Order: sequence, then C-alpha cells, then structure tokens
Amino acid sequence: MDSTAVESKPGSWLSPAFADRAEQVAIVILWAFLAWRVDLSDNPWAPLLLLSESTIAFFTLIRRPTTRLSMRLGDWMLAMTATCAGLLIVPGYVLSESLVTVGVLLFIGGNLFQLWAKLVLRRSFGVAPANRGVKISGPYKYVRHPMYVGYGIVHVSLLLLMFMPINLLIYAIGWWAQILRIKAEERVLSQDPAYSEYMTKVKWRLIPGVF
Repeated sequence: MDSTAVESKPGSWLSPAFADRAEQVAIVILWAFLAWRVDLSDNPWAPLLLLSESTIAFFTLIRRPTTRLSMRLGDWMLAMTATCAGLLIVPGYVLSESLVTVGVLLFIGGNLFQLWAKLVLRRSFGVAPANRGVKISGPYKYVRHPMYVGYGIVHVSLLLLMFMPINLLIYAIGWWAQILRIKAEERVLSQDPAYSEYMTKVKWRLIPGVF
C-alpha cells in the first residue's frame, strides 16, 4: 500500500504496535497457503503467481515499524480485502494458448512497474493505513498509486494464464475494495500539507484521464 498519514485511534486492548505485527503475521500465513497451492498445481505458469505475491510478503516484513496506524475497522477491512485477494487465487488453467505470450508480457511489465513503486517506498510499504512517509518520486510522478496499477496489470495476466471463475470473482471483490481503499486513504492523506500539495501536481490516482 502507498504510504499514508493516518491518525490512529487505538481501542482499549488493541494497540497500533500489536496490530502492525498481526498484519505481518496474517500476510505471511496467507502467503504460505498460496505456496502450498502452487506446489500442488500442474499449471506450468503457477510459480508466476507465487513470484508476484512474494513481494508483498517480503516488503511487509522489512517495512519500517510505526505506531501511527489507523485503528478504524473499516480501513483494515478494505486494506486486507484488497491486499489478500491476490493471495487467495487458485492456479487454474490457461485461458487460451494463443494468449500465453500476451499474458507473460503483461506479467513481466506489471511486476516491473509495481516493483519500481515498492523500491521507491522501500521500508515505507504497508497494508493498513499508516504514516510511514510520503513518497513522490519515481512512478509516483505520473500517478498517485502506481503500485496498484502494476497489480492490476499482473491480475489481468494471471487471469489469462490460470483462469478460473472463482479467480475472476476474487479479483472483482479485491478491486472493489481497492477503489474504496484508495478513496479512504486519500480522504485522510489530504489532511497532510505535503500530500495535499502532491495531489495538485499529480492529478490521477491510477489511470490518467479516467481515475
């Protein structure tokens, strides 16, 4: 997730520090189940799914700790739904052999773009809304959420290479949550003067001219 500046409102028992660690544990557990499903799959492209989703687990583990973490249940539900969608995909079948080359090229391009965004964020990467610093360089000069753009391209490629109706449903739910998540993030981020100024320079969130 892009870095955010969110005021945390901890509950009586759940602290931001505990929630931050719990999020890491949840992502790693889901990643492990994904690795198990990929290992059992006979789809030759299944390892690409694991390769793509492994960057989420890696950057989640090395990110910078923070206590300025949103404790709003709605923020967490949107963030986890959007993030975990990719980890729930089932390696299916190739939609069409004629589309394999297109799928592989989209996979490579989408992953390079989202990895570029992650390398700019570095340890500022996270899932739930948190203040880990605002980044405005690299791909962030063109759209405000370039990592999500990369994810979208990768998701299209994986539907071509390992299609199943359930995967289409998972991605649809994930992107519904992703759009709401972006709006929720920016509603809070706009209170930060640095991000507010950034929004005036980079107009579009995902697709220039569309959204």
